[in-house]
Amino acid sequence: MNSDWTAVQVTNGSGRGPVLLICEHASDFIPQDFDLGLSPAAQASHAAWDIGALDVAVALSGMLDAPLVAGGISRLVYDCNRPLTAPDCIPARSEVFDIPGNANLSDQEKQSRFDRVHTPFHDAVDELRRQAAPQLVVTIHSFTPIYNGTKRDVELGFLFHSDPTTAQALLAQEQLNGTYRAALNEPYAATDGVTYSLQKHGEAHGIPAVMIEIRNDLIDTGDTAHAMAQHLNEVLRAAFPTLFQEASE
Repeated sequence: MNSDWTAVQVTNGSGRGPVLLICEHASDFIPQDFDLGLSPAAQASHAAWDIGALDVAVALSGMLDAPLVAGGISRLVYDCNRPLTAPDCIPARSEVFDIPGNANLSDQEKQSRFDRVHTPFHDAVDELRRQAAPQLVVTIHSFTPIYNGTKRDVELGFLFHSDPTTAQALLAQEQLNGTYRAALNEPYAATDGVTYSLQKHGEAHGIPAVMIEIRNDLIDTGDTAHAMAQHLNEVLRAAFPTLFQEASE
């Protein structure tokens, strides 16, 4: 077994800004330990990772002086934004792609992936949360412009688990700017099982939390990802007074 890989990458771990950044689907890397039987097209596709999300998250980390925990392994090996009980934590099919190496896994094999990928990732988030004592948890994701043949018009989504306060504040600021077509809980919501990390590292500890979903054709180059990070930095900073005042009340 080749263990020359890591499930987690920490950037700016000593950052002193008020935000903790998380990017679960940052990588398309699949270690040799896991033969998933993927075509090159599948491994390069959005099914394997959130295209552009890491570039946005790293740039935001610098702009906000925020610690960032990013996944180092493709979500097709194990999706760090899902508990082991979720049926899609190790998907046998994702979007239009079959993943042969994920079919008919035993409970022991699933537990092993959980232990090797999920556990170190979330342990790193836990450690940084205790060290940094953030006032806000933000997870960065991207989504495809077309899903199952349907075009998505929304460009930015602000998602929440059960407390909408933060997502609503950021949406209001985005709509005030009028730069992107934005919506609350689009193109996903908590009912789709996508807010696991938000609840685990934010709401469960009384910390405001939000997931930012970005349409990936807006961030699929280094330049466009940096421009989006700059925009989100402005949106977040504009909302800080409202968010942090409410958090302290």
